[in-house]
Amino acid sequence: MRMALVLVINHKVLDNYKRYFAQKHKCEPHSGASRKETTKISRFYPQGTMNVCTKCHPNPSNSRCDISLCRSKRSTDFFLPSIKTHKLDGCIDLNVSVCVCVCVCVLQTDYYYQYTECDSTGSRWRVAIPLNPGSCSNLPPPTSGRDCSFSCPAGEFLDMTTQQCTPCAAGSYSLGSGLRFDQWDAIPTGFTSLASFLDPGPNGEDIQACNSSSWMPQGVYLESNRDECTVSLVYAVHLEKQGSVSFTYQYPDNNIFFEFYVNLKSGTNILYWRTTGILVGGKMVKPVLLKNIQIEGVAYTSECFPCRPGWFSSAPGSSSCQPCPSNTFSIKDASSCTPCPEHYYSHEGWAECKVRPPCSEKDFFQIHTACDSEGKTQVLYRWVEPKICVENVTGAVELPATGQREPCPPCNPGYHNSNDSTCLPCPPGTHSDGTNVCTECPAGTEPVLGYEYKWWNVLPSNMKTSCFNVGNSKCDDMNGWEVAGDHVRSGAGSSDNDYLILTLHVPGFKVPASLSGMTGSEFGQITFVFETICSADCELYFMMDVNRKSTTVVESWEGSKGKQSYSHSMTRNASVIYTWAFQRTNHALDVRRYVGDMVKLYSISVTNVLDGVASSCRACALVPQNSQRAGSSCVPCPAGFFIDRDTNRCQECPPNTHLAGRHTYGQDACVACGPGSISNKEHSRCYSDCSFTHTENNRTLTFDLSPMSVVASLTIGPSFTSKGTKYLHLFNISLCGHEGERAAICTDNVTDVSSKDTQSDSAQFVNSVDSFICQSTIIPADGRGFRMAISSQSISLADTFIGATVDTVLDGVNAKPDFFPENSKDVPDINFFYRSTQATASCDQGRSSVITVRCNPEKSERGELSVPSSCPAGTCDGCTFHFLWESASACPRCTEDDYHQIEGACKRGIQETLYMWNEPKLCTKGVTLPPRRSSPCEAIALWLKVGVGGGAFVAVLLISLTCYFWKKNKRLEYKYSRLVMSANKECELPAADSCALAEGEEPDDDVVYTKKPTLLGKLRAIANKHEDGDTSESVQLNSSQSDRWVLG
Repeated sequence: MRMALVLVINHKVLDNYKRYFAQKHKCEPHSGASRKETTKISRFYPQGTMNVCTKCHPNPSNSRCDISLCRSKRSTDFFLPSIKTHKLDGCIDLNVSVCVCVCVCVLQTDYYYQYTECDSTGSRWRVAIPLNPGSCSNLPPPTSGRDCSFSCPAGEFLDMTTQQCTPCAAGSYSLGSGLRFDQWDAIPTGFTSLASFLDPGPNGEDIQACNSSSWMPQGVYLESNRDECTVSLVYAVHLEKQGSVSFTYQYPDNNIFFEFYVNLKSGTNILYWRTTGILVGGKMVKPVLLKNIQIEGVAYTSECFPCRPGWFSSAPGSSSCQPCPSNTFSIKDASSCTPCPEHYYSHEGWAECKVRPPCSEKDFFQIHTACDSEGKTQVLYRWVEPKICVENVTGAVELPATGQREPCPPCNPGYHNSNDSTCLPCPPGTHSDGTNVCTECPAGTEPVLGYEYKWWNVLPSNMKTSCFNVGNSKCDDMNGWEVAGDHVRSGAGSSDNDYLILTLHVPGFKVPASLSGMTGSEFGQITFVFETICSADCELYFMMDVNRKSTTVVESWEGSKGKQSYSHSMTRNASVIYTWAFQRTNHALDVRRYVGDMVKLYSISVTNVLDGVASSCRACALVPQNSQRAGSSCVPCPAGFFIDRDTNRCQECPPNTHLAGRHTYGQDACVACGPGSISNKEHSRCYSDCSFTHTENNRTLTFDLSPMSVVASLTIGPSFTSKGTKYLHLFNISLCGHEGERAAICTDNVTDVSSKDTQSDSAQFVNSVDSFICQSTIIPADGRGFRMAISSQSISLADTFIGATVDTVLDGVNAKPDFFPENSKDVPDINFFYRSTQATASCDQGRSSVITVRCNPEKSERGELSVPSSCPAGTCDGCTFHFLWESASACPRCTEDDYHQIEGACKRGIQETLYMWNEPKLCTKGVTLPPRRSSPCEAIALWLKVGVGGGAFVAVLLISLTCYFWKKNKRLEYKYSRLVMSANKECELPAADSCALAEGEEPDDDVVYTKKPTLLGKLRAIANKHEDGDTSESVQLNSSQSDRWVLG
C-alpha cells in the first residue's frame, strides 16, 4: 500500500518531521529506489533505519509533487506560507510494511517576524527581521501588532505570519502564556551555564579551574556540579504581565550551597540557579537535581514545544504531554506510543525498549502477610514491579514458594488484640504491654503516653512509605519499605538510586503531669534501633519536618552499620514528621546491581506524644491533703519540684540540684550540680555564675569571671580544600552567667529556594543551634561572588555544663593540660567541663568540651581564646574539643597577702610607710592598696639603740667569762702543784689519768682501797698513820691503767 502526502515544512524542523512520518506511517522496501541516503533514527526500533529517497517511487495517483500544493493546501501538520519554495520529491522507507511517498516542500525563508517593545499606550508593531542583515531586500512593511496584553490560550501558539492563535499539532503542546522546559537532553536554547570561581595560580596569575564545571543535562533533569566551583544556570525571560516561576528540584545535601534568585516584574527578568560545593573534609557532595521549569507571564509563545521522547500528545491543541505506558515507547514529538517488540520491555516514559533479562534473586522480594482471623501470618515472595525479567529461559530463577503459616507477632505496646486478630489502640486512661488486655492505671498514677513500635506485621496508621527519584517518576507509586515481623526494611524500589522513604507523623507533644516539674528544653525524644547492610555507597538519612515547613537532615550514616541505637530530643512542642530515607547508591544505573542492600529498623520509640498510647503507668503527684480538692487525681508539680515517694506530694528540689533524667519521682531525681556550679531557679539545669573559689596551702583564692560572661567568638583558619576553597571554623562560646541560658547561637544561612515566609520562627528553629559552645563552618564572601559569607554545618558542642574545677578530669572528660603551654604562674588553671549528649555517627557518646581558663595579667579582661597547636581545628578526635582562655579576669581577687609594706627613713621625726603589690601581680580587683601612712619617730634609730645595747651586753659577758676562767685556772694550778709535791716524796711519780682536778673536785686525794675496809679498820689506819710513820696501807689511785703502788 502506498500513500501520497504533502508536507510543507521549514528547514529547521525537517528532520523532526521525517521522524514523525517515519513513526506514524510504515513503509515497505521498493526495488526502484535509487541513490538512497541512510540515516539512523535515534531511539527508534533497535533494528530500525530510515532510508530517504531523493526521487519518489512511481505512483499512478500522484507520482510527483505539485508546487501549487505547497501554496494552496495546508498539509497535515503545518502551513507556513512560502517566500521561496523548492520542490523535493521524497519517499521514506522503513523496511517494514507500508510505503509513504511524501512531497516535501522546503521553505527557505530569509527573514522572520518579531514584535517591537510596547509603547506607553500598550501598542506594538510587527516587523520583519532578516536572518542575515543586508542579505535581502523588499522586506514586508511593518504592520500593527496585537496588543501587549494579548496571549493565546493553552494548547495554541501565535502564528506571527497571520497573528492568529493556532492549535499545536499532535505530538506537541503549548502553555499559551507560559514556557515549560522538561526535556534535558541538552541545555535548551536561552539557558547559559556559567562557572565563576577563579583559582589563583602559583605565580599569582588567574587560572580557570572550573572549565569542566557545569550544569549537566541528564535526559529528564539537570544535574548540578559536584565540586567547589560556583556554577550558575541563567535564563532571561521577558514578562508582559504578572508571572510566576515553578520548578521541581532535589536538594539532599547541606554541603552544597544552592540558591535561586529572581525578582519577577514586568519586562526583562534574569533567573538564575546557583550551586557551590562545600567540600570541607574531602567528602563529595550530592548534586542538586532540577527539572520541570515552568514560567508564566509571557504575552505569547510563537511555537509549540515538542513532546520529549517517551511522552506523547494524541490530539491537536494539547497543553501538556503524557508519558508512554510501560512496555511502550515513543520518539520526540510523538502523537502516540509504539508497543515494544516481544521479549523487550520499557518502563513508563521510556524512549526505547530493552531486552528482558532472565529472572534472578534481585527480581523478587519477601513480604509478610497481614494477620488472618486465626492470628496467623506467612512469608510471601513477589516480583519487583514492574516485572521486567523472563522466567522461562535458561538460567532464570523461579519465584520461591510461599512460606509456612506462623503465629503473628504480638501487638505493639499500647495496643491490644481484637477479635479479628487486628491490633487496636488502648482507650485513653488505659495501658497494655501488647500481649494483655488494656487495663486502667491505678490511683495515683497516670498513663505513659507515646509510640513504641517493635513488631511489624503491618505499618501503623501514622506511618507512610513511598519512593522518590526526581529523575525516575516510575517509583512514585511504589512502596519504599516493607514490614518483616520483627523489623521493617527498605523495599526493592525501581532503581538503585531511588530514595526509599518511611515517614512517622507526630501531631505534637504533651509533658505529663508527673514530669511537669521539669522545665528543660526537651518535650519529647525519639529513639530507634537500626542496621544497614550494604555493598555499595549506600546512605541512610534521618530527617525531620517541623510544622510542615522545611525538612532538615538530622543525621546520616554511610555504608554498612551494625545494629545500633540513635536518639534525638525534641526541643519544641510542635507537629513534626520524622523521615528515614535510604539510597542504595548515588549513581544512576540502567541495571539493578544492589537490590540486596537494605536498611532494617527494629524499633521506634517516641515519648510524651500528644494523643499517644500507653504501655505502662507512672506515679504522679496528688492533690495536697489540706486542699479542698484532695483525692487521688494527679496534679502537675511546679517547676523544680519532685514527687515524694512516701506522700506522693510535690516537694522542691534542694538548692544546687537539678532534675535530671526523664523522671521526677523520688528525691533521687534531683541530681547535685557539679563542682563550681549552681542550679537555676527552675532546677532545670546547672550553670556557672561566673564565681569560683579554690583553697590551696591554707589560702583561699576567689575568682570573679563576670567580664568573661559575654559570648565570645573564636575564628580558626583559614583552611583550604583540595581545590583551594577557603573556609574558616567559627566557635561561639558562652562560659558562664545568663542564668543558665545557652547564649551561644550558630546559624546556617545556606539558603534554599523556599519563599520568604519560611524565614519564620520555624525556619529559625531548624537552621540555628543554641548551646554553651557551638561551631559553624564559614566560607568567606571574598573571591566567590557571594552576597555574604556562607555559614553552614552548625553543631552544638556543649548542651550541658558538668562543672568547673582545677582538676584535669571530671566525669570522664579529660582536660589534656599537655595540649597547651605549661602554666608558669602560681595561680592554678580552672577547667570548665561541658558535654553534648546528642550522639552522632562518629561520637556514640556525644561530644564534650573543655575550656581551660588561665590567669594572664598581660591580657585584657575579655581575654583571648586559642586552641591546641597540635589540634588546629580545636579537636584531635572529632569528639572532644579543647580551648584555652587567657584573661586578666581569670586571676583571683586581691587579698592582703598580695601586697607588702615598705618603711621609709626617719626624717625630722617623721617616718612614712608605703604598700606595694607583690611582683608579679597575679590578682585583680578585690582589696586595694592601703594609703601611704606617716608616723612620728626618734633621731636615734631603733636599730642603733638595739645595736648599742647588744654590744654592751656582749662586753659584760666577755669580762665575766674571762674572770671565771682565770679563777678556775688558778685552782687547777694549785691542785697540780700539790699532786707533784706529793709524788716527789717517794722519788717517783705515779701515772695519773690527769694532772689536774676536774671541775668541782676538792683538793683531797681520791683514795681507793684494794678491799673495802671496815669502820674499825679505817680508825686503825688513821692511828697507825700518826704513830708509826713507816707503817702504811696500800692504796690505788684512780688511773686509766689501774696501776697499784705499794708503800712501805
